Amino acid sequence: MRRLRNVKIVATLGPASETYDMIRALHEAGADVFRLNMSHGTHDEIREKHRIIRQVEKDLESPIAILADLQGPKLRVGTFAKGEEELIEGAAFRLDLDPAEGDETRVCLPHPEIFAALEDGTHLLVNDGKIRLKVTTFGKDFADCEVITGGTISNRKGVNVPDVVLPLAALSEKDRDDLEFACGLGVDWIALSFVQRAEDVVEARTLVQGRAAILSKIEKPAAVKGFDEILAASDGIMVARGDLGVELPVQNVPPIQKRLVRRCRRAAKPVIVATQMLESMIESPMPTRAEVSDVATAIYEGADAVMLSAESAAGAYPVEAVTTMNNVAEEVETDATYREIIESSRSAERATVADAIVAAAREIAETTEIKAICCFTESGTTALLTARERPRVPIIAMTSRRGTARRLALSWGTNCVMTDEMSRFKMAVVSAARAVRANGFGGPEDQIVVTAGLPFNVPGTTNILRVAPCDERLIYNMETE
Repeated sequence: MRRLRNVKIVATLGPASETYDMIRALHEAGADVFRLNMSHGTHDEIREKHRIIRQVEKDLESPIAILADLQGPKLRVGTFAKGEEELIEGAAFRLDLDPAEGDETRVCLPHPEIFAALEDGTHLLVNDGKIRLKVTTFGKDFADCEVITGGTISNRKGVNVPDVVLPLAALSEKDRDDLEFACGLGVDWIALSFVQRAEDVVEARTLVQGRAAILSKIEKPAAVKGFDEILAASDGIMVARGDLGVELPVQNVPPIQKRLVRRCRRAAKPVIVATQMLESMIESPMPTRAEVSDVATAIYEGADAVMLSAESAAGAYPVEAVTTMNNVAEEVETDATYREIIESSRSAERATVADAIVAAAREIAETTEIKAICCFTESGTTALLTARERPRVPIIAMTSRRGTARRLALSWGTNCVMTDEMSRFKMAVVSAARAVRANGFGGPEDQIVVTAGLPFNVPGTTNILRVAPCDERLIYNMETE
């Protein structure tokens, strides 16, 4: 299904979007990737959503990526005798391991690893940062705090600890079960929540065993600090601005977003910008102007994808939210300023033959009448390198591996076409020319650029480029030569 834009759209599925008709409508409206939130729903419910997505994919003959988002370690306070209490600024409040119900002076925090990592002056944030506590004294089973910002605290509210790296396993037992279940289903991407260090990604990769690509969610200060190592260990990145905006001052998030997007692009790894992009569309058929500007900003920055969370999972207007994102993307990408920004931020680093081939393909496409860049790819690397260049013409990723086509549905500008395995470059050019014509990217009078690696079917061997016409005479002559 051809899009009139390059940035991709990720839509989270939930109660508002779990039927065949709705999931199909979301894909037709513009959703390229569906996110399954493992924090919600049973395995049976998730299996059914997965089945429906694959049915939509088959019916529309359009590769769709499925992203399974693991819950990650959740830190929460215990319960209160009255259900909730009001904390007053300047008051003392204790967190401890006592399972007894809490009151206005204390509550259980059943996470000894937090107490083990505390330092004098550590800040604890409760309920998405609405309540801020400062540690004054602590031990192995308690922390006495001063209430810096008061408010209502209630049962099982989340706790963030932004000032220290917690000695937490990146994958809880639930996450391990969910990971194995999702890989067994055949999802394309596994998203890791609350990554703190590259070792967290390495651990997950050992469990995944090549069955899915790994996407690290950046939502903790430690992850921002160690981002380069995390990026090197990951296949993709999500800038998860929700928890990131809780654990860091909110004014820090926009520049961090810009830096991370550029680093991902330089590394030729997909990056999603996520959280509250069209938040008002949970209840309204129209977004705010600020939300539209937020989506546009991520696109101007060169993000591979923008994501809807509750807007498509639980909102009243899921199709309208996807349509709005699609329309914003189409408008931004036709703006001359968009091309100026994208091209001025292009990395000039060239380290391999493949880097040089895809850069040459982009330059040829920009200086001649080329309609598309067709890249033959087994692992997806050639398509990702081509996408890093952000060419002005469409990228057609030709692959015989359906898993590769699905994973590339997350990558900027890639239009995935399934093809037979190739053994001769001549037939690859024929196949590319036919795909361009069949999918409406060009006609008989047009030219394309074809890149591939010889020998075929060996990942990481991109080493050849050809400019070829798409007319019937070329196809006939090459087939009968």
